[in-house]
Amino acid sequence: SLMKGIAEIKGFFYGNYFYAICAVALSIECSLQLGLPLNNVFYYLLIGFATVLYYTHAYYIETKRTPIALNDRTAWYLRNKKKIERTQLILTFLLATITLLVVNGLQPHFSKVNTKSWLILFSFFVIGIAYYKHMHPFWGKWGLRNNGLIKPLIIGWVWAGTVSFSPVFFYDLSNPGQDKSLDTLTGLLFIKNSLFISILCILFDIKDYANDANQHLKTWVVQFGLRKTLFWVIYPMTILSVLAYWIFAIGQEFSIFRILFNSIPYVLLITVCTFMHQRKSILYYLAIIDGLMLVKAICGITGMLGN
Repeated sequence: SLMKGIAEIKGFFYGNYFYAICAVALSIECSLQLGLPLNNVFYYLLIGFATVLYYTHAYYIETKRTPIALNDRTAWYLRNKKKIERTQLILTFLLATITLLVVNGLQPHFSKVNTKSWLILFSFFVIGIAYYKHMHPFWGKWGLRNNGLIKPLIIGWVWAGTVSFSPVFFYDLSNPGQDKSLDTLTGLLFIKNSLFISILCILFDIKDYANDANQHLKTWVVQFGLRKTLFWVIYPMTILSVLAYWIFAIGQEFSIFRILFNSIPYVLLITVCTFMHQRKSILYYLAIIDGLMLVKAICGITGMLGN
């Protein structure tokens, strides 16, 4: 029935399975764009399951707050409490098993990976944990999420670490003597993805405008208003990002086909911005705004395969 179909769509997005697909797709795009072979299937399962586990835990804990922002997603978490707890336990078990399968046989390679690469990887993990105050016991009620202006940049940074650095790190780990994770090209791809996802996060904060203002969380849109955020922050960041990519792509002598396909997500991003003045549902933000991550991955992959 129609109602069952809508419930399944909500479960797919609210349960963070869509985020998992985005993370895996961007990780595959990263390897292809750097001319590296794809990692084994267990690596991508690890990334996907970890994404679902992390986001679901974060949102599930949020429902225990008082007062909570009661929106459609929060209501879904409250309704499906038992199912979520059961799924999280299964995911934790799967994640532990897959981690052992991924790492098994690679232990002798650990010392052969550059110390800098280990430190960079560890920094993403620490920042990810420090983002939500309820995910760590270290700093009391302090969490990186509490700073509305740097919040999108932190999310972009951790996402880029997951999808633009760790696939290359795992390649280095599987191929002793390689230092691809410290290459300039890896760094540039990391910055490109970090900027793109940070822009999406600033847009995503538009949906929480009223709630963030009430809680005195000064996000970009609370601080500057919607119009100034779009014209002073989003549009300039997007245009600078695509110009930087074009300069780099021409310098690297990429084909026109590849350049055009990699430019599509930026055109769509600017198009989406023009509709941000109208009120949208949370599902719109999850499917359309965050969906641009998947579009970016598909365009990047197509650009490489079409070369």
